Amino acid sequence: MKILLTGADGFTGRHFAKHAGDAGHQIVPLRADLTDEATLRREVLDAQPDAVVHLAAIAFVGHSNLEAFYTVNVVGTTNLLEALALLPTPPHRVLLASSANIYGNSEQSPLSEAHPPAPANHYATSKLAMEYMAKTYADRLNLVIIRPFNYTGRGQDVNFVIPKIAKHFAEKAPVISLGNLDVEREFNDIDLMCDAYLCIMHHGVAGETYNVCSGHTYTLREVIAAFEELTGHRMAIEVNPAFVRKNEVHRLCGNPSKLNALLHACGMTLPTPKLRDILARML
Repeated sequence: MKILLTGADGFTGRHFAKHAGDAGHQIVPLRADLTDEATLRREVLDAQPDAVVHLAAIAFVGHSNLEAFYTVNVVGTTNLLEALALLPTPPHRVLLASSANIYGNSEQSPLSEAHPPAPANHYATSKLAMEYMAKTYADRLNLVIIRPFNYTGRGQDVNFVIPKIAKHFAEKAPVISLGNLDVEREFNDIDLMCDAYLCIMHHGVAGETYNVCSGHTYTLREVIAAFEELTGHRMAIEVNPAFVRKNEVHRLCGNPSKLNALLHACGMTLPTPKLRDILARML
């Protein structure tokens, strides 16, 4: 299958391209700027993809340019879907990566796909807007939306918290500045996520949304303790108020039942590495 992949040079894109290539697919990276409609349409027309996996986005919640969240995540995705809808033969499947951040803060946990969205920052709001916008193409394109919960792994940028901590431990740094140490997140393995994406691309139901998650959360204190055990190194932890987000989501845990049901129906299982093993590979 020829897969047009956006965000191919990013953390997730690089890993997904390898997984898809190993599975026998042909990956065609999209090089056009999503905001350049004419160039984008020409490249999509030249590619004539069988499937599309849309990973490109402004993904760092703390990104300083708020307008970019909407320009790229909403308008850019609109441009992509419009270009795909104009193809003589539309792709068999378009997989759109949204985010679990659209759920925001909730007393309920774990969160299913039916939980009402309540985005608490511009990144999450832009992703939810993208979801609603995409539904206007449902009559022309075979769309499936995925909402990945937090994940990490080898090669993730140190702007993200787990690789930042890993780098400090690898370098035996004496001190690290972090934000809220008690937030709870799933820190799933990037390889698990890519395998799930491939499964949903092949077998997901058109028009449906799937959480991509494990249902297991950890605090940053637990992550730090695991790194200490792995390295034998301890460092001072400073809580920097600048890193404590005003609208911080305190616990983000997904209900994987819908994904697991899809996997079961396809006779598939996905290995779920332990946190310690993920962190060891990152070190």
